[in-house]
Amino acid sequence: MSELRFAAPVEGRVALVTGGARGIGRATALRIAREGRDVALLDLLGDEGAETVAAIEALGQRAITLRADVTDEAAVHEAVAQTVAQLGRLDILVCCAGVLGAEVPFMEQTAADFDRVMRINVYGVFYAHQAAVPHMLERGWGRCVTITSGARMGGTHVVPYSCSKGAVWSMVRALGNAWPRQNVFVNGVEPGRALTDMVVPRFSQEFLDDPPTAIGRYSDAEEVAEVIEFLCSERNTYTTGSVWSVKGQSG
Repeated sequence: MSELRFAAPVEGRVALVTGGARGIGRATALRIAREGRDVALLDLLGDEGAETVAAIEALGQRAITLRADVTDEAAVHEAVAQTVAQLGRLDILVCCAGVLGAEVPFMEQTAADFDRVMRINVYGVFYAHQAAVPHMLERGWGRCVTITSGARMGGTHVVPYSCSKGAVWSMVRALGNAWPRQNVFVNGVEPGRALTDMVVPRFSQEFLDDPPTAIGRYSDAEEVAEVIEFLCSERNTYTTGSVWSVKGQSG
């Protein structure tokens, strides 16, 4: 750390991870905890959240699970307040909560499904940043990372999801320029397809064994978490408003 001119001292920081009970969220929560940080999980999955909390505590870090719906603005603000009350501070926000929605042709999409996907994938991110960032500005340091997707470029059978991830991409780009002089950075990570519950059930094992990526496989959630952890760390001294690709290929 000493050779990084603008690196902040490593402190006992606290992270809030939405969708932290499983998948990329769980992998990220554990990766962040391994760096000596306490973690609050915001998720509706109680049993899996408890398992993740136990795994973090086994690493010697404090962890709590907060059952809340990211589409409920008041609940998100209360979750942030509970994080600060129980863990003492909030320095890092990772937004992993998200849904794919119905994977059907556009004319079969419903307005209700579009609304649901947008509320979880976009409003949830909006609410979380509005609730969390003031605590970071107060301390003069903060890191936020949100998961986006290459589907933002256009997924014919997942139009609501594509629109939501395009909106998230724009939000990251906008907020990345909002507070860097206050040392609060906002970034995104675009994982392509990671082997999680959102991806694996949709494809045959034959396809998953040899997908059409340049690297010849899809990622594990832990590989995506490595990139997220860096962007959330004191080692990130000059990256804000960026969306990092973790796709196993360019483009």
